[in-house]
Amino acid sequence: MQVKEVIVVEGTHDRDRILQAVVADVLVTGGSHIQKDVFDRIERAAQARGIIVLTDPDYTGNQIRKALAQRFPEAKHAYIARDEALKKGDVGVENASPEAIRAALQKVRAVFWHPEVVMSWSEMQSFGLVGTKKAAQRREKLGARLHIGYANAKTFYQRINALGVTRAELEEALFALDEEEGH
Repeated sequence: MQVKEVIVVEGTHDRDRILQAVVADVLVTGGSHIQKDVFDRIERAAQARGIIVLTDPDYTGNQIRKALAQRFPEAKHAYIARDEALKKGDVGVENASPEAIRAALQKVRAVFWHPEVVMSWSEMQSFGLVGTKKAAQRREKLGARLHIGYANAKTFYQRINALGVTRAELEEALFALDEEEGH
């Protein structure tokens, strides 16, 4: 599989794992404190070919993703589920299988700003995605099904409504999740 856009990852091990899975150009942020020259390289790539952000499914990865999304609102985003990036207690893109990486890159999402809300906050509550003991677990499973990654309730709510998830996709994923959990 060849990727047209430049993929942006956190570290060199992530880059090496990506290159085992696909043919692509990859830029490394070097962690959460992104240097000006790295931002400049990402800017050039974004203007020339577009970028796909693929960070670790953890707190630091989400912080890097947020910084890149603010600076590059046109960026596309790919997500690997936490359980697909876990090896001996370590979470990271470098631990994902080539198949998981290719699947994430085939389900890339772009940020869309549209007037309709796909899911309201009250629906988040009624679907058990916030305010219950199993809310975090349900968000993680739903995020994997929708290819938007795991996030805390507020960030998950923002992603559902900003990453082009359709109402039909949401309802289908919620139905499958409820079936899986026996509801």
